[in-house]
Amino acid sequence: MHPREGWRPDGSRRAPGLSRREALSRGFAATLLAAGGASLLDACAPYLVGPNNIPLPRPNHPVRWPTSGDKPIPSGLAPEKGATLQVYNWVAYINQACVNSFAKKYNCKVEVTTFNTMNEALAKLRSGLKFDVLMGATIDVLGDLIEGKLIQPLNHSYITNIGQAWPDFQNPYYDLGWQYTVPYTIYTTGIAWRKDLVDLNPYAQRNPWKEMFFQPKYRGKIAILDDYREDISLGLMMNGIYNLNTTSKDQIDLSRNTLVDLADLVNLQIDNNDYSEVPDGQTWIHHAWSGDMAAAPEYMPKGVPVDVVGYWFPKDGKGPVANDTNTVLRASSNPVLAHLFVNYLMDEPVALENISWNGYIQPITTITPELLVKEQILPPSLMTTAVVPEDFRKGVGELQLPVDADALWQQAYLIVSNGI
Repeated sequence: MHPREGWRPDGSRRAPGLSRREALSRGFAATLLAAGGASLLDACAPYLVGPNNIPLPRPNHPVRWPTSGDKPIPSGLAPEKGATLQVYNWVAYINQACVNSFAKKYNCKVEVTTFNTMNEALAKLRSGLKFDVLMGATIDVLGDLIEGKLIQPLNHSYITNIGQAWPDFQNPYYDLGWQYTVPYTIYTTGIAWRKDLVDLNPYAQRNPWKEMFFQPKYRGKIAILDDYREDISLGLMMNGIYNLNTTSKDQIDLSRNTLVDLADLVNLQIDNNDYSEVPDGQTWIHHAWSGDMAAAPEYMPKGVPVDVVGYWFPKDGKGPVANDTNTVLRASSNPVLAHLFVNYLMDEPVALENISWNGYIQPITTITPELLVKEQILPPSLMTTAVVPEDFRKGVGELQLPVDADALWQQAYLIVSNGI
């Protein structure tokens, strides 16, 4: 699940409908496991998935994607005139002011169409819907986008602002040579807590992933995210396991059992309302996304200072970190403007304006936690929500899994979440 799933355009969460776990319970995971899918793990190639053997990028197994004869657009072309740039993006994932300023600068129109899940986006692109830019593409779908010929290789001459991005993204392991992608946002998964209501400090604990949650004295006030990868990863880290892409059934079962024990002990809650429940005191300890907690000032009750909200991510980097990418679609009618748009979003002043509304940090070298505080985008007490290069380099990615291993993760999550 992506942190932006389930958001309305006004920046609020959608009312619950068919929950993620209900959808999963009707999906292939249970069917595959019932058919003995777990036994397939021994036969699974470690870096392949699907019938087309699409590689699974890993930091220790980087991937340079084939261009299949596709060539980037020529250099030196002028932006398309009288054009309407069509952007496809997650709901509430870009500051409209940045969209408007781009349109003014390049004398064009920009229309943003939104999606709620990456699966929805892929399905609509495969059906023939045409846009110029796909924003927020997650690393786990790059193989599908490239194999399906949905995105085009980039002409780097139009994307000069790549020099403002962290060096990591000029040769990322998931797209060596950044042939198809430029970075958009980056975020961590950590722990949010109310400092005035909880007498615990994660920085003083040996394993906060476990010790912050196994607290019966805060029964009914502890929550984890409603997300199968994040939750099973949490259970793994509670047991000192930091391979968050494990295919080991024993490790996945251990995580499941740990979370089931936790649910019984503290009357565990499961939801994605970390951004509001911690500020308003409904939840005192919440498994949380960094970008959500950057928005805490907007949800504080009147008279309650924002500095009572804390966000912890381990200084040694042993925690989940993820980033989204921007791409130019193969069907683009305005490929020059599309290149210029993804470039524009990496310019520091534009990125700062975007972060001030979006909350999710962009990996631009000059944008530091100190700068965000100086610009009054973040309060000093929430500087930890700003991801820094070391977080990305030391953090652990929750990456695409082989199909049968993914089914094990989903099945474990169903057992946990259905019991909450």
